[in-house]
Amino acid sequence: MTHPTRLLSRRDFLRLSALGLGALALPRRTWGLFAAPTSLTLPEFPQSELLGRNCSADVNLSGGKIELKARPDVNSATLRAVYRDEVFPWIKEVSADTVSFDVPSQRWVETPEGYLRSRYIQPCRNLPNIPLTNMPEGKSGFWAEVTVPYVDLLVDNPAPVSGWVRDHVYYNLQPRLYYHQVMWIDQIRTLDGGLVQYRVNERYGNPGDLFWADGAAFRPLTDEDIAPINPEVDPATKKIVVNLTYQTLSCLEGEREVYFCRVSTGAGEGSTPLGEHAIWRKLISTRMANTAEESSYDLPGISWTTLFIGTGVAIHGTTAHNDFGFPRSHGCVNCRPEDAKWIFRWCQPEVPMEPGDVQWTDWRSGSTHVTVVDSLY
Repeated sequence: MTHPTRLLSRRDFLRLSALGLGALALPRRTWGLFAAPTSLTLPEFPQSELLGRNCSADVNLSGGKIELKARPDVNSATLRAVYRDEVFPWIKEVSADTVSFDVPSQRWVETPEGYLRSRYIQPCRNLPNIPLTNMPEGKSGFWAEVTVPYVDLLVDNPAPVSGWVRDHVYYNLQPRLYYHQVMWIDQIRTLDGGLVQYRVNERYGNPGDLFWADGAAFRPLTDEDIAPINPEVDPATKKIVVNLTYQTLSCLEGEREVYFCRVSTGAGEGSTPLGEHAIWRKLISTRMANTAEESSYDLPGISWTTLFIGTGVAIHGTTAHNDFGFPRSHGCVNCRPEDAKWIFRWCQPEVPMEPGDVQWTDWRSGSTHVTVVDSLY
């Protein structure tokens, strides 16, 4: 049965903006038709050491569409429309030809076809793996990271549970995971023809959805991935400083800065609270969701999550944009996944691979503190 296109409510718009869904005008599929395929293999991605994926979350009824330009300039000729999840060879990042004061970021990505605004392009690689054919001995599952631009998901349950999956079904969109997302793998199967699939789960925050995906898309995490950084340093001297004015994060050991990166904090005033806070929980990966009318989102596979405020404010990896250096989030501190991973490994408390989650009981005295400052005041 096909349903007519519906108008977007504000809540729909906010939720879909968080997901970056496109193709809004397509008719809805029935669940049975959507679930019919049993084997989705990885697509042929462009040949390049570094790639860029259109991760645009613009849902102004344009299908997540952005413009490929002849020059790195918003006023240059448009060569064609680029839709969500198109992947390009990433030649280099360049500055805009002319400064446009109504456009926050002046960074562009040069591709063989033309130029794309960097804020919409997730840097990624295509590094398929030889999948495991059996679960590691003595293990009921393992953490794994997506190492390709994207991988399609087959929903394993009778009907979708999560809001993000239901929305994908409603708008005829293929559920996917993206480069650097981390998930829990709890089963392995080999189909006729030899395709190895992993059953993909969310160990924390999952309301009930399970998926199958091509196992070649996932690299199992190793002990090296979670090994503590500078564990010999007195934990009491470690501190994280987030600067809302400059949209930066610094890791300090005493007065010495040992790590620095650009971030994206809350776009709403006060959504990333000022002051000194203490890390109270860390998870290798989790689902994050909020159904509030003015702040609706549902996001799977949030990697390297370091919570420092009890309302859910965290430092974590982000794959939905490449706009670091500008406020963008609902309150969390968005980082490139590789930055979030370094911070996760460096700060206290340490997190073991099993269970991949630590809640700090003595968080006032034993965990790394996060100080959020505003240089304008």
